[in-house]
Amino acid sequence: MAVDRDLLLACREQYSHAVLAFVDRDGYPVSVATGYAVDADRGVVALDLPGGDVGPPEGVEANVIFSHIRPLPEMGYDERRYVQFWGPVRRADGRLELAPERAHTWDESKLPFFQYAEVSVPQGHRYLRELGVRVGRPIRPRLGFGWLFLRATRLPFLTATLVPVLAGIAVAALDGRWSLLRGVLTFLGGAFIHLALNVANDVFDHLSGADPANQTPTQFSGGSRVIHYGLLSLRAMALLSAGFYVAGIGIGLYLAAISGFWPLFWLGAVGVFISVAYTAPPFRLVHRGVGEIVVALGFGPIMTLGAYYVQAGRFDIEAGYLSIPVAILIALVLYVNEIPDRRGDAAVGKRTLPVRLSKDAVIGLYVGAVAATYLAIAVGAAAGIIARPAAVALATIPLAVKVTRGLRDRYDDPYALMPTMATNIQLHLFTGLLLFAGYLAAIAADRLMTSVPFFLR
Repeated sequence: MAVDRDLLLACREQYSHAVLAFVDRDGYPVSVATGYAVDADRGVVALDLPGGDVGPPEGVEANVIFSHIRPLPEMGYDERRYVQFWGPVRRADGRLELAPERAHTWDESKLPFFQYAEVSVPQGHRYLRELGVRVGRPIRPRLGFGWLFLRATRLPFLTATLVPVLAGIAVAALDGRWSLLRGVLTFLGGAFIHLALNVANDVFDHLSGADPANQTPTQFSGGSRVIHYGLLSLRAMALLSAGFYVAGIGIGLYLAAISGFWPLFWLGAVGVFISVAYTAPPFRLVHRGVGEIVVALGFGPIMTLGAYYVQAGRFDIEAGYLSIPVAILIALVLYVNEIPDRRGDAAVGKRTLPVRLSKDAVIGLYVGAVAATYLAIAVGAAAGIIARPAAVALATIPLAVKVTRGLRDRYDDPYALMPTMATNIQLHLFTGLLLFAGYLAAIAADRLMTSVPFFLR
């Protein structure tokens, strides 16, 4: 039997009709719905003869498709599945019999659509190569420039740069030191390094085999995959990363030159180094399970203290303390986003924390880190280490609870976990913005009131 007997039986049990597709005697493609019966013992599919003269020539290869889909009341559909058979047809007992020689099948309940698309990438590349041979020129997948740039750079993740830069500027502004131009340049410099890091990660993940091994990427995890999909070449991505690094380092050197060179230079040098060492050999820090620490350091103290130093020309304990909750929350963004990637990461030796730890340990560590974040905010505000109005950031605790519940309920389903990952990103962004808002309230009180109340200091 050319195809699996169980697959033939599944067709008999799961589908109400078949679609017969073939090329007729005049060379035209034809497809027609028809009734069918499966003889699993003989390994054939018996099809009702189409009406009139419609029907495939004897002995030609035909295609039979069984499919099911359930429309949803509001929008979209689910329960998608299909089976396709290819094989020669013959007439027997007033019916057509197809003896399947090849089969292709997909069941959404067993293989989610997004994973199915990923599994099909090599097949898509083969098809485009064969098509290119036929037409005499290379055929490559394409995406509009704007969408391609957005995907290749993962631009929306720049909130990770925005939050620490705003935090550092806010502390400096409360101290009476504030320059809009320096603030904008600080953000641009940090953003260029961040984008360079994003693109470099894709380059080294592709080289390490992490992208092909990861068959469950999501909107928030798995990288941009533009190299893996053939949308951009490895060389183009490497040049793009280098260009961002040149722009970011150039702005950083200018800011260092106008801010007391060496302290900011060394802080920036550490930031650039860890951004490269994050995935680049020989360090490959994320492969060694310290990616969260590196991300916390880069998008916490380094950026916050750097932003403060550009404004004030010195470092400050308050800015350093304020960077702690920011650092923990951005590390947790990476941490949660690594969960759907853990099987692919493990396959290429990328030993992230979700790869190393059990589900209960991963969730327990998340809860402990979130608790430490809010404890740092509460203690800092109560003790006056940071501006007391910054305690308004505690209002995001319900978001943290929501993420924790999502992790417990959807840990093993990458696509069901996407809303939880989105909420976790919002947790970092909204907490950071509320810390900034608290500082704005303290700044306004300091400027407008002759006697500032205790809770606004």
